[in-house]
Amino acid sequence: MELNPSQLQKLLAACIPAMLPVLVTGAPGIGKSDIVARAAADAGHELLISHPVVEDPTDSKGLPFPSTDGAHARFLPFGDLERALCARRPLVWFIDDLGQATPAVQAAKMQLLLARRIGEHALPPHVTFVAATNRRIDNAGVSSILDPLKSRFATIVELTTSMEDWTRWAVATNQPPELIAFLRFRPDLLLSTERTREIENLPSPRSWGMVGKLSNVVPVDLEHVAFAGAVGEGAATEFVAFKRLFRQMPSPDGVLAAPATARSRLMLRCSMASSRRSPAWPTPTTSIARWFMRIGCMKRASASLLFCWCVMP
Repeated sequence: MELNPSQLQKLLAACIPAMLPVLVTGAPGIGKSDIVARAAADAGHELLISHPVVEDPTDSKGLPFPSTDGAHARFLPFGDLERALCARRPLVWFIDDLGQATPAVQAAKMQLLLARRIGEHALPPHVTFVAATNRRIDNAGVSSILDPLKSRFATIVELTTSMEDWTRWAVATNQPPELIAFLRFRPDLLLSTERTREIENLPSPRSWGMVGKLSNVVPVDLEHVAFAGAVGEGAATEFVAFKRLFRQMPSPDGVLAAPATARSRLMLRCSMASSRRSPAWPTPTTSIARWFMRIGCMKRASASLLFCWCVMP
């Protein structure tokens, strides 16, 4: 069943306190791990992240250790298992990239998920599980997940992207306004449906986040090369061209102070409408209306939408 990031956040908010394990599937780089971490924090739980792709079956059982008399042995927990068994506060045990784990490692997780114990060791009642995996079609090294393991999750959901959810995340994390404007103008570039076996990146929410970080440190003459390495050449070319226009856009303060003389260009209307409006800006309806009228867009129905977006709280 597909759901967007906001819906997944609500689902985890309900399932984590109820100790119901959830398996989240979805394409790489769309925010599965970030959403789980946020849900754990919102629930007041600590977060333990395991990566079974680099585990051995003994990680989920412990190491055999003989008694002092040599008559018997017991399994001693270590690593993530030891931390979960010793947890004193509510804990979300997040098993990331579960589908990349070997069948033997997956099988070792089954008793933990259903019986909440491994051998003689029982998990505290305040430990709950969330797992995530890419899909088989994502070229992410996922072969399959064992059917008995899948049935141990209360529900399995598939995370999809949402432009509105990504925009809220981008504003909250101070992504460059020109990046937010561009992806609102070209929302189909948020996540690529293509797959490649080449050593190159394709557009995804994660890779656009990398573009945001690169924007703050890369010289202008290297932007296209750096951005192409993050989201692919096609998307990077469009963004660099958009960013060039964005730099010529009149500042909001300039429009408000002198709407009759502020610089304007036809394509910049899209930038103005797509970018975020700072909470510090007032809502000077008359000034913005005069600017829109000057650039000749108030006669169009779309101009009303642009105008309403810019002045809404």
